[in-house]
Amino acid sequence: MLASDHLATARASAPERTYRPELQGLRAVAALLVVVYHVWLGRVSGGVDVFFLISGFLVTGQLVRATGRGRLDLRVVWSRMAKRLLPAAFVVLGVTLAVAAWWLPEIRWAQTVREIVASALFVENWQLTMDSTDYYAQNAQASVVQHFWSLSIQGQFYLLWPLLVLVVTLLRRNLTRVLGAVFVLSFGFSVWLTAVDQPLAYFHTATRLWEFAFGGLLAIAVAKIDLAGPVRTVLGWAGLLGLVVCGMVLDVGAGFPGFLALWPTACAAAVITAGTSGSRVGADRLLASEPLRYLGDLSYALYLWHWPVLICWLVLRGRTDVGPAGGVAIIGVSLLLAAATHHLVEEPVRRSGWRARTITAALLTALLTAALVIQPAGPREVAAQVAATDFAGLEGQHCETPQPELDVCYGPVEGTPAKRIVLVGDSHVQQYLAAFTPIAERRNWQLITMLRSACPFSTRSEKYPDDESCVRFGNNAADEIIALRPDFVFTLASRDVQVGLTEVTPPGFVERWRQLDAEQIPVIAVRDNPRYAFSVLDCVQVHGAADRCGAPRAELLAPTPPYALLDVPGNVSFVDFSDQLCTELQCPPVIGDLLVNFDDNHVSATYMRSMSDAVEAALDAVTGA
Repeated sequence: MLASDHLATARASAPERTYRPELQGLRAVAALLVVVYHVWLGRVSGGVDVFFLISGFLVTGQLVRATGRGRLDLRVVWSRMAKRLLPAAFVVLGVTLAVAAWWLPEIRWAQTVREIVASALFVENWQLTMDSTDYYAQNAQASVVQHFWSLSIQGQFYLLWPLLVLVVTLLRRNLTRVLGAVFVLSFGFSVWLTAVDQPLAYFHTATRLWEFAFGGLLAIAVAKIDLAGPVRTVLGWAGLLGLVVCGMVLDVGAGFPGFLALWPTACAAAVITAGTSGSRVGADRLLASEPLRYLGDLSYALYLWHWPVLICWLVLRGRTDVGPAGGVAIIGVSLLLAAATHHLVEEPVRRSGWRARTITAALLTALLTAALVIQPAGPREVAAQVAATDFAGLEGQHCETPQPELDVCYGPVEGTPAKRIVLVGDSHVQQYLAAFTPIAERRNWQLITMLRSACPFSTRSEKYPDDESCVRFGNNAADEIIALRPDFVFTLASRDVQVGLTEVTPPGFVERWRQLDAEQIPVIAVRDNPRYAFSVLDCVQVHGAADRCGAPRAELLAPTPPYALLDVPGNVSFVDFSDQLCTELQCPPVIGDLLVNFDDNHVSATYMRSMSDAVEAALDAVTGA
């Protein structure tokens, strides 16, 4: 068969241009899953992957039909796409920009403007990658336009795909084989990168192209598939039910995209392949119902609105969870805004004779101008000035990686150090560097750090039970400490100092102390600092240094710390700085003119430096210096 015949076959196999109402219902289900999982479950549903597959299915079908008629005009293709997608997106970005300037804490303004501009240019996925964003940290500190990562990938797809089909047409290549190659290469890259660097894989365009290619292959093949009515009924329901339970069954967050993304895309492909079953009990009958079709019409605008509404609600309420009533309110407001956007923006623009390039240029110019001109509404009451991420660091350090998953960093010292101190554990231990550094400079101590985020020094993974990397970190750190034989080790003594939780000293902590006790290495363990269910910095910037931005001490700290009730080895001494972090009755957000916590769980380096004298006195008391 000649190459031109292959393309002709692909054209002939493409579905006729017919309205498929069940696709609108499928869009509605995907959008509802995204919204519900974001609002109430704080998880990822796989709904976005369904959008990608549907886009690949519809756009590829349109392009193949256009090439079959010999009329693939890129200007027309891109113009239609821009006219359909850009007005609603730019309206949401513009409103979000104005609301953010008025309501969000000023400390977040630079991030918000940067990401709104990136979203308007459809490169938000790469902006989030550069910012090292964790998409699963869905709380009040998340970006108000973080969800535009998926729209950015779709925008890049809409720009790339017509070019790909045009090149295939001009070179007379087999479109099915080209899409198959895109599928294989992109899917393989997705599986590999997810295993190596999952946060990067989540936002990377190349890890998602296979989902569009999957839809494209389905568009070419669907006309050849002839299934009996009962088979279509079973296939449709299997796909729909599989999609609904995807986010409940799979760890969609930590494992996506990778091979797990086959689940939601295969489920959507099953629904599309099933098509019209002709059965009164078919899934297509439900998906083609008037309510779901209308919700499908709103799905794009609903996706655009739900995230900024959710984040603004969390910031204003100073919470990290929504609750049943709050979730209903957020979804209700998002639906109202989506309906208004659909009827007042999308439909009028679609029916108008305005040129897409004129609309795009006007909206983009207006949005970028507003981003440069609009400033926050005015200074809010802020009792302390502190950086948005006030982490402590070890200046002048040099670092080594003696074992996998373990970075050992050595602080500067004059000649032979008077003492060598190892700080080991998670970021809460890291913050004590701000207090230790002045002491080390005065006394010529060498500070050595072995730190890993979310990995306290334990024989177990305390925060993520299934994360074996924390266990390996702890094992390797223990080996290095024993080899170094420092004067003492500084680490955490407890965790879960938070309202609604009971502070504990995990058995894994004690097991590590016993391990060092066998080597006669002293340990100084510090009681953990309070944690909150909200960003203290955001709360203070919105509400001022009010009690609502802290918590009653009695709800956080028991009179007797948990380690005092345990049988611990004799090499361990304990220090407790709760009196420096809290008053007798309250753990306030601000003490003096300094912010205590800069987020929901880290003591700011600025405040920790102010505690240096208290830390030094406590160390002297337990070491007998």
